Amino acid sequence: MANVSGSPEESIVLKEEQMKKAFSLSSKAHKSPDKLYLVEKIRSNNRSSSSEVIISFSGFGSVKDWFSETPFGETKINLNLFPSLKSVGNNEVALVNKAFLNRFEAVLGKSSFVAEVDQAMTKHKQIVFTGHSSGAAVAILATLWALDKYITPNTNRIPPLCVTFGSPLVGNHIFSHATRREKWSAYFTHFVMKYDIVPRLLLAPLSSFEQRFDPVLQFFNPKSKYFMDESIGNYSVTSEFYMAVMTNAAKTTSHAACKLMGSKNAMPDMLANFITLSPYRPFGTYIFCTGKGQMIGIRNPHAALQLLFFSAQVSTKAEAAHIAYKCLKEHVIYDDELKESLAMQNVVWLDQIEKLPLSADESDGNIAAINMALNDLGLTLRARMCLRAAGELEKQKARNEEKFDKKKFMRCLKEVEEYKANKTKRVEDVDTSKMENYRNDFQSGVLNGFEMASVWDEIIEMLRRYELPDEFESKPEWIELGTKYRRLVEPSEIAKFYHYGKNLDSGPYMGKGRPKRHRYTQRWQEHAEKKAEGACSETCFWAEVEEFRIRTRNYTSFEDVKEEVLKVEREIKRLSDEGVITKDVFVESSTFVKWWKSLPHYHKEGSCIRNFINV
Repeated sequence: MANVSGSPEESIVLKEEQMKKAFSLSSKAHKSPDKLYLVEKIRSNNRSSSSEVIISFSGFGSVKDWFSETPFGETKINLNLFPSLKSVGNNEVALVNKAFLNRFEAVLGKSSFVAEVDQAMTKHKQIVFTGHSSGAAVAILATLWALDKYITPNTNRIPPLCVTFGSPLVGNHIFSHATRREKWSAYFTHFVMKYDIVPRLLLAPLSSFEQRFDPVLQFFNPKSKYFMDESIGNYSVTSEFYMAVMTNAAKTTSHAACKLMGSKNAMPDMLANFITLSPYRPFGTYIFCTGKGQMIGIRNPHAALQLLFFSAQVSTKAEAAHIAYKCLKEHVIYDDELKESLAMQNVVWLDQIEKLPLSADESDGNIAAINMALNDLGLTLRARMCLRAAGELEKQKARNEEKFDKKKFMRCLKEVEEYKANKTKRVEDVDTSKMENYRNDFQSGVLNGFEMASVWDEIIEMLRRYELPDEFESKPEWIELGTKYRRLVEPSEIAKFYHYGKNLDSGPYMGKGRPKRHRYTQRWQEHAEKKAEGACSETCFWAEVEEFRIRTRNYTSFEDVKEEVLKVEREIKRLSDEGVITKDVFVESSTFVKWWKSLPHYHKEGSCIRNFINV
């Protein structure tokens, strides 16, 4: 496939031959609804064993197989199966279509399926998950499951690929956010016909077309006597179905477009409070087939959403007369379209979409090929503006990250570390230090600490609003900075929190007292190291110590609390030996040291942390 726009290294990872084989097997699976999946092993010319394994999932036909319980059929993803499908810092779990998730879990319940995937992964074979229609939704979930289960930084296994044909949307914006963060997006390729209604279907609630949905599913079902029956595809039946889907799609895409363009008008958000908008969003790479042998590729998920809506609009009255049947027929004719498109060997990639031509008549250089493709999709000026806005949003996210100087951050961390070391040596006081004699220390230490806290708070607020690149929380340099900052600063913040009695107003530190900057950076580290939630909470240990101190400060007999005291001391020594905590937390005026000094003399003399505290 030619790469008209975009650099070669960003080209689609799916090979043409893989795509052909994937479509062939997906067609077979779609015609075999009695089987959950089909497997085909491909041998290369110079090998005796298979080098590729293609697994295709069958579609399913009843209404309950598409929607479940809620208006859009969504539910929270099962993090036990898909631990990466969340926003790490925000701790926001992805939403997924419940019916599709149930179907995948049924597949996963087959030991033969798990054994097939496990064997292919262990033998370093390329797996391609594929499917058509609702079978494509299962292929998407299977790929995400395999990526999470088998692909880690320390393994050299081949990541699975996913190629879908006429796939419905599967999950909300977290799917796109998480796959881009994990660098998985390039493994997903979705082929969509210009008018195919199924990729747009879940942008509308079931209630808007429920009475017309079962006949439509019969039209799609190869086993039904109404398969591609023109009596079902007549204008009066499916025009209402098409209008119901696209009217609701317009609400969702228009609201998204207002966000893309940074609209200050509060009306879209007000309307969203009264109109239930679809949670589903595209992710991965989309290949739009124009119906004229041309294919258009796009990787920006916000732009893909806009294209799903704008490319399926009718441009003439004559076209409108045929759209009812066309929106159904195109869902089942991918074979013909792909053969024609592959024969042309050409894909126009819309990568620098912030620079797309607004005029349909521009014809300079590469612009001619791009404009021809956009015209084939029937994109209006408004559509092109929405695509530009989607591209500009990604550029703005990158500019937002560039505001934060990582090198300056490292210098500030070093100066704060030196300041704390010096204060420990000079006055042994981080709670109520007398700063007037140490102005240079104050400038480089305390003020830098305040500045860093302010910067981190700004970063966290941007992350909360998804205004930084999706990859931000997975970048090693930011994870390292966040971990160093948390370990350096949080113990002292905890000490001050209890020293000044803030717990009396807001409750324990680990409740409402802990800043988001520490919560977020801890989650980054845990996610990067594939650890359970709370596994990297070593800096929070001091909050537990303070709460323990409060609970036991009025003990009647030391023997009653001795075992708990010994446990706390052993943990403190372990953390100190590992370099997680520094000596500044043992200063004279800290609440912990004051409490520890109140313990019996005979215990302190034999304590494992005796050398940490100046008795």
